[in-house]
Amino acid sequence: MSHIFPRHTRQQLPVAVGGEGCYLFDATGKKYLDASGGAAVSCLGHNDSTVVDAIKAQLDRVAFAHTGFFTSDPAEALADLLIANAPGTLDRVYLVSGGSEATEAAIKLARQYWVEKGEPQRTKLIARKQSYHGNTIGALSAGGNEWRRAQFGPLLLDVSHIDPCYEYRLRHEGESLEDYGLRAAQALEDEILRLGAENVMAFMAEPVVGATAGALAPAPGYFKRIREICDTYGVLLILDEVMCGMGRTGSLFACEQDDVAPDIACIAKGLGAGYQPIGAMLCSAEIYQAIEQGSGFFQHGHTYIGHPTAAACGLAVVGSILERGLVARVREQGDKLAARLEDKFGQHPNVGDLRGRGLFRGIELVADRDTKAVFDPARGVAAKIKKAAFAEGLICYPMSGTVDGKHGDHILLAPPFIIEDAQLDELVDKLARSIASVI
Repeated sequence: MSHIFPRHTRQQLPVAVGGEGCYLFDATGKKYLDASGGAAVSCLGHNDSTVVDAIKAQLDRVAFAHTGFFTSDPAEALADLLIANAPGTLDRVYLVSGGSEATEAAIKLARQYWVEKGEPQRTKLIARKQSYHGNTIGALSAGGNEWRRAQFGPLLLDVSHIDPCYEYRLRHEGESLEDYGLRAAQALEDEILRLGAENVMAFMAEPVVGATAGALAPAPGYFKRIREICDTYGVLLILDEVMCGMGRTGSLFACEQDDVAPDIACIAKGLGAGYQPIGAMLCSAEIYQAIEQGSGFFQHGHTYIGHPTAAACGLAVVGSILERGLVARVREQGDKLAARLEDKFGQHPNVGDLRGRGLFRGIELVADRDTKAVFDPARGVAAKIKKAAFAEGLICYPMSGTVDGKHGDHILLAPPFIIEDAQLDELVDKLARSIASVI
């Protein structure tokens, strides 16, 4: 009998006992190809000796020192490395323990920034439907997935949600991608004006939407227009790269591919590659200076922020991504994965859209390819594919509610950056068998 409180009380999960490269092993000896990196976490695969050794070495020095009293060498070095490679005017790093903590910190910093600037009426946050920003109350409030929000609605903050940039579903017939991107971005300006620009503190979005929409990349020009709108009305731009950042989409920061930079960025998952719980919020020099020259104190904090051992892990992970040329490898292997998916599923009657960037790929499933009709949610297509794939020895990330939080199904793929060509073949073959067994 287990005393663990699991994610799902009616599931009996195997026990993970080992991992090597792109594979995990359970207690029976069964091998699983980790084609989603858990939840886009294990970017370096399992049992990476460089990262493991860095963690062990830090434990031999000092495992923990509270940031109310000390900073630490690995925290300082990780912050320096991140800022050296960050876009725009990002200048400061606030180290936390995961993605939800990073987005909570971003929301609170945006609010305090305006208080320090003498504009306390700026209280409104705008985000997007079908987004995911974490599971704490603030992060869940910003998220736009109705299934996740439903039972907690009475507890959530008042956040506005505009339509996502979702060209497969929302682009008009005959409308160019560029024109659609501009139209989709216009929803932000319309909402700012509806709320009153003087009342809006920030807009939060994922550059490439992960869990709730399946590697949904923006249309060309969308984020450049979003940046212009934010600048016009003095609204802070928060980009949530918790899932899509740290090389996952083919650039260290996902927003680089859209030629924009945020005022605040959130990262996690690939920052620690699963070896330690770590995340970070990065902010511009201007935002930091508003705090520094104002109250001097960011009214926020957690016990484990800036944890030396976690920071040593993050430093080893980011260093490995950069020094081993893994960002370029993500682009190369991502193109190969995209080609294999197109070859296998491009004309599949139940595949409506293949999308994504780098090693961050989504497959949107449909009941009818021509009409884009979704499967009946009662069929539980995504859950059944996840189960079938797991039986095949494949870990992937199927989800339901792609379209509106209730309807639609997709599969998210986010394999380790070290995945080999033969493993890409294994991934696609096992996935095809899993889909065929369910649909």
